[in-house]
Amino acid sequence: MEIKVNFLDNLRLEAKFDDFTVITDQPIRYKGDGSAPSPFDYFLASSALCAAYFVKVYCVSRDIPTDNIRLSQNNIVDPENRYNQIFKIQVELPDDISDKDRQGILRSIERCTVKKVVQTGPEFQIEVVENLDEDAQALLMGAPDGSELTYIEGKDLPLEQTIANMTQILADLGMKIEIASWRNIVPHVWSLHIRDAASPMCFTNGKGATKEAALASALGEFIERLSCNFFYNDQYFGEELANAEFIHYPNEKWFKPEADDSLPDAILDAYCREVYDPDGELRASHLVDTNSGNTERGICALPFVRHSDGETVYFPSNLIENLYLSNGMSAGNTLPEAQVQCLSEIFERAVKKQIIEQEIALPDVPETVLARYPHLVEGVQALEAQGYPVLVKDASLGGQFPVACVTLMNPRTGGVFASFGAHPSMAVAIERSLTELLQGRSFEGLNDLPPPTFNSMEVTEPNNFVEHFIDSSGVISWRFFSARSDYEFCEWDFSGSNQQEADTLFGIFAEMGKEVYVAQHNDLGAPVCRILVPDYSEVYPVEDLVWDNTNQALSFRKDILNLHQLSTNELEDLVERLEESQLDNYTDIITLIGVEFDENTVWGQLTILELKLLIYLALQRHEEALELVEAFLQYNDNTVERVLFYRAMQAALEIELDEELEMADFLHNLQRMYGKETMRAVVGSVEGSVTFAGLTPTNMQLEGLDKHQRLLDSYKKLHAARARTQ
Repeated sequence: MEIKVNFLDNLRLEAKFDDFTVITDQPIRYKGDGSAPSPFDYFLASSALCAAYFVKVYCVSRDIPTDNIRLSQNNIVDPENRYNQIFKIQVELPDDISDKDRQGILRSIERCTVKKVVQTGPEFQIEVVENLDEDAQALLMGAPDGSELTYIEGKDLPLEQTIANMTQILADLGMKIEIASWRNIVPHVWSLHIRDAASPMCFTNGKGATKEAALASALGEFIERLSCNFFYNDQYFGEELANAEFIHYPNEKWFKPEADDSLPDAILDAYCREVYDPDGELRASHLVDTNSGNTERGICALPFVRHSDGETVYFPSNLIENLYLSNGMSAGNTLPEAQVQCLSEIFERAVKKQIIEQEIALPDVPETVLARYPHLVEGVQALEAQGYPVLVKDASLGGQFPVACVTLMNPRTGGVFASFGAHPSMAVAIERSLTELLQGRSFEGLNDLPPPTFNSMEVTEPNNFVEHFIDSSGVISWRFFSARSDYEFCEWDFSGSNQQEADTLFGIFAEMGKEVYVAQHNDLGAPVCRILVPDYSEVYPVEDLVWDNTNQALSFRKDILNLHQLSTNELEDLVERLEESQLDNYTDIITLIGVEFDENTVWGQLTILELKLLIYLALQRHEEALELVEAFLQYNDNTVERVLFYRAMQAALEIELDEELEMADFLHNLQRMYGKETMRAVVGSVEGSVTFAGLTPTNMQLEGLDKHQRLLDSYKKLHAARARTQ
């Protein structure tokens, strides 16, 4: 994690990381102002808080109340060496906690991350650099010397060369990549989380049987997501980029809608129109891209090559961002390598969806077959030794598809997790299933898995597949665990060279009667492909293009960002459109308008419901405001401070609407309850002298929105690199 420090007045310092700011000072006796804890005080507090966190996690997973648990830490300093200290952590537990849980809580404290880092002994490297923003590429590695090269199945270059090449690409872009975390809780299963230090919203996870394989995986995923604009999928690009020569790619084309708002003839083909517009409801206005919001320019469309005949077909960027998420994109050392990875993942997700929705019972992979892959067996045995039964399944559906499945059961909670992997080699497919299962997870994380169900409607509900796609945390059927499988085990093998494997996978789609569309991106220096298989690789249902399109943002973005400048009539119009839109009241404004706010601000937690509430207050429509305040307090999940604000608001509105009550009679005790500052904002909101309490003004230039600006700075580096390749 990159922490940037700014020098403030006197001895005060400011540390910035992610979306947080920490201020430190020194005591007055050390010439400071005593306005904040010292850096060393924060260090001491971090170990106590970390210990308490692990206690909390232990207790929450076992439904143990923490109300009567107390924890403290004292540091005992050696009088002869002040750097030699004992951190004494004491925990007070209520009498009704069992001896087993007492021991469990003590063991949980032993897992404190701060404690382990201190005990291991961190290494400090101190150096002078010319520019902090351009130096210290966290992953930059020199070219391998050839003495130690690691080749794995599916890669056309050794891992060391792959890592060096991809790291250099990111360094050349000006992306400062950092490793945020590593995981290796069982043998031969590694995962890590990497991110752009300047814009942590740009992040990926990697997984593999070795740390090198996991790092190559994470870097490849980072480059694929840059190349396919995935990091910026639903985000507003701002007015400058929205009017640039190109917005997404230099080879994009723009199409004007027909006068009746019908689709321009030059986008999509007959096959795709049957898939995306089966009922003839899709209009051109549905396909204006969310990123630019440039309705006057028309529909931005990107070229894809139809694999069956090599013809170019233009797909609206809006359609891609609404239906496919990250499905069907991959980077590789060579184009065939990228295609194999991409096609494998499309099969993985589609077959997974079919198995879950149809509640298919899969056959086990025989132990005699698993025994050929001892590193996989060792990983499975390590999980089972921790008390987690593991099932290794053949998900090829009788040898049709190169897909495997590893399913974990958690007897502690009754939860299950079905992880799927795909590759032309069965060994690689099983390995990917296992590494996906534990990607970024600790053993505590396995306590959050949902239990299986016999409720078929719950399993087939569309959002369940979305949950499975995002992090495999969706629900699966108990029928999946039947000993009577719906298919016989098949020891399939689609392997060969990467080119042969790509041809084989494309051939499966041809046999299924599916058209496949391929876009290739080489502008960053690595082969990246994006593959769409209409009516097969979608993550969201196609009707979302009409009924739940992300470009709903275009109806509201400008007014919401200019909220503080709107007239009374404009506010009336905005709240009326919000009411008529039938949007979910609990949709957050970040999602609605595609703008990233700091999550620690009121903007960052703002929902449509709260926005309407604040508009009604600004319009002095107190009855409507009170109704929404009550809904907010009943259902909304927000900060304690904001909840108390609305509890005070509820009381103030009820006083205002009751002709027999006067605020003056209650203000003193309301101030004692909620504080003078809160009541000043509440009373001002009710009287109309304060509008949109808690929301700092911004505008279409995104002033003050540092988090979103950092995301745009990241995209501008990418945009500039593409402009240079024209």
